[in-house]
Amino acid sequence: MTEEQPAVSRKPWIKIGAAIVVALCILAYALRNIVLGQPVDVVATTLGELKQTVVASGRVTTPQRVEIAAETTGRANRIPVAEGQTVKRGQLLIELDSADDRAGVAQAGATVEQAQARLRQLREVGLPGATQSLVQAEANAEQARKQQDRMRDLQARGFVGQAQLDDANRNFDIAASQVNAARLQVRTNAPAGSDSALALASLAQARANLQLAQVKLEQNSILAPVDGTLIARSVERGDIVQSGKTLMVLAPVGETQIVVQVDEKNLAKLALGQKALASADAFADQRFDAIVTYLNPGIDATRGAVEVKLTVANPPAYLRQDMTVSVDIETARRDNARVIPAGALRDATSSEPWVMVVRDKRTHRQPVKLGLRGDSRIEVLSGIETGEAVVPASLGHIAVGQRVRPRIVPILPTAAGTMGKTAAPKTP
Repeated sequence: MTEEQPAVSRKPWIKIGAAIVVALCILAYALRNIVLGQPVDVVATTLGELKQTVVASGRVTTPQRVEIAAETTGRANRIPVAEGQTVKRGQLLIELDSADDRAGVAQAGATVEQAQARLRQLREVGLPGATQSLVQAEANAEQARKQQDRMRDLQARGFVGQAQLDDANRNFDIAASQVNAARLQVRTNAPAGSDSALALASLAQARANLQLAQVKLEQNSILAPVDGTLIARSVERGDIVQSGKTLMVLAPVGETQIVVQVDEKNLAKLALGQKALASADAFADQRFDAIVTYLNPGIDATRGAVEVKLTVANPPAYLRQDMTVSVDIETARRDNARVIPAGALRDATSSEPWVMVVRDKRTHRQPVKLGLRGDSRIEVLSGIETGEAVVPASLGHIAVGQRVRPRIVPILPTAAGTMGKTAAPKTP
């Protein structure tokens, strides 16, 4: 028992010594931080490419959809196309029963032939007959005039009485009247005469009726107005279709467009001709180019959004009508911008944003003027220089004016833009 007593008595001193050593280490670390500064991870202001984008979602569409409808009521006899089929302009889509209209065309055609025959009769029979009648009437009138002259001479010499002269005068007047009538008949049968005009009018009317009957017949054959794809069909063979009722919907071949709704707060950033990258939700790993071609001049008050249309010049084969797509519209770009991470900016929404910059191993509050804002990086126009170290805003325990030992961490490239030339950071 006597020999173990010193060992037991040494244990409190060992614990006390260890505690003193730990305290001295803590004190030394604290003094080191006070003298040399607290270690802190910072980021360096760099130069690189920066893209400012507006992200939106919408749907694939064509400039218009063509609703196919019948212009007349009838029974569908034949439908040689199916939903989803690609059709060419002029291809038959629906054929209606046309028996009545074919009969109408035949009847109108017969009326045209009758009118043509009437006109030909005037030219081949009427006018020549009237001309011959005129010649005969003129000959009769000349004979009556000569007879009148003889009777007048004989009556003057007393060989005939007044009654015979009156008969000669009457016969001449009748012959002269017949000449006038024959001349009128020739005139009315002439190409510029009234009978010819009536015959021509009857022929024109008959031809118009024939054309109308042919149009009605053609309306029974519903053709594709443009090249495209049938995306909807609501008619079957044997159905009675009504005039004006939509039977099919055709998506025309042409420019493929994306229609998106963009928050109105981004309207000032948008402009025609801006490039964009789009991806369909069903093929999210595949992206394709688009370009802004339309900005709606009005605002949707219920949603606080503006409609934007983008044209896809080379749509991928998998793109379909009404597909949901996401687009990143590139509204601005800087090839050699001075940038910092968005997480390094403080009071970002205020009128006086600032950063905590490290200069001479101390932190300083530095107001900055900002430029483009990317998804994760921000352009700084003035306030700090390229290469200066900036303390992230997440390190709230670091105060302005504090002595620090900065450790620079790199800024990784992001989807907002690939980093270009990067300046070597300054040594704080």
